[in-house]
Amino acid sequence: MVNEAPLVLILVQNLPLPGDRRVWLECKSLRDNGYRVAAITPAAPGDPAYELHEGVHLYKYRPPKETSSIASFLWEFVYCWIRTFFLTMKVTRQRGVPAVIQSCNPPDTFWLIGLIMRIRGSIFVFDQHDLNPEVYESRFNKRGGFYTGLKLLERATYKTAKETIVTNESYAEVARTRGKVPAERVTVVRTGPDTTVLKPGEADLAARRGRSHLVHFHGVMGPQDGVDIVIRMIDYIVHEKRRDDISFSVLGKGDEYTNLRALVTELGLDDYVYMPGRVSDEELFRYLSSADIGLSADPPNPLNDVSTMNKTMEYMAFGLPVIAFDLKETRFSAGEAAIYVTPATPVAYGNALLALLDEPEQMAQMSRAGRERAENVLDWRFQSVSYLSVFDRLTNR
Repeated sequence: MVNEAPLVLILVQNLPLPGDRRVWLECKSLRDNGYRVAAITPAAPGDPAYELHEGVHLYKYRPPKETSSIASFLWEFVYCWIRTFFLTMKVTRQRGVPAVIQSCNPPDTFWLIGLIMRIRGSIFVFDQHDLNPEVYESRFNKRGGFYTGLKLLERATYKTAKETIVTNESYAEVARTRGKVPAERVTVVRTGPDTTVLKPGEADLAARRGRSHLVHFHGVMGPQDGVDIVIRMIDYIVHEKRRDDISFSVLGKGDEYTNLRALVTELGLDDYVYMPGRVSDEELFRYLSSADIGLSADPPNPLNDVSTMNKTMEYMAFGLPVIAFDLKETRFSAGEAAIYVTPATPVAYGNALLALLDEPEQMAQMSRAGRERAENVLDWRFQSVSYLSVFDRLTNR
């Protein structure tokens, strides 16, 4: 084993692989750069406990049920940590000691695995996707002891990591100030789309379900993600503005999916809203290729104000004009490809949508601007250079 390429072990809890597009791009970049790559991830329905997928060793465990209480979050943290720890030991037995262990948050609990594996010679890297204290504050609208505990876990993760990777400059500032991480140990790697894969295909008129327009949303459906605003906006458009020429695709899952799906029925919107839950990439791409506009309805809050929304850049890669609320990092990502709505209400959002649908030339201009920015500025091929430099530096390659 001494002559083998360095092994990088990636720990991810939030989404199954290869479904987490950012982490999967990281895995493939490492693989293509000569690293051996293994990842520990929750299993999607029907996934095997182990598979070699496109050259990446995937070790999977059955996830806990999706819940929303604080107690259930604590149980989820403990359960996933235990499963991940034992799979880390399994990877070490089967593949050798990882040269680098990369932890992708949420949660901020895998630093202890990094600390334990340091004894074996592994280097710990923190790939920070979320600010978990702000996730809690935005979700429950309070701070208190749990918030303080999350800050302590975040601080422990920063301290254990030899390098911290963040998704934007706002997160980098948090790492340098709140986390007290030296600037030279913080690297910005944006979640850029792979525009060779994420690109417009042939539109499927059946996706419009007999209507003139299709408006699309996809993403995680948590309390802080604004999907309730999308649904109430649709209610406003259908029942107050009396528009029956627009279909809506609302794709994805999360803690609030069941409640949101019930709200669609309660408001009498089933005929207008296609909301099947999580779908395959093939179906997602079909809707992205068929839609007129993409919705990024994340409302202003302590988390969203400084976060990069993956769906926004995916809309841009497919040439969709974006309607978003006025958030700092969304403005950086989308530029002229988006309309920025204030205030963050369903009525204002709906009026902006209807106004844009009446301006086909503006939509075409926004479509071109988004695709060009995705290809020439945000694309993963640019981001991967910074990402790989972290691992090459740590492994002296």
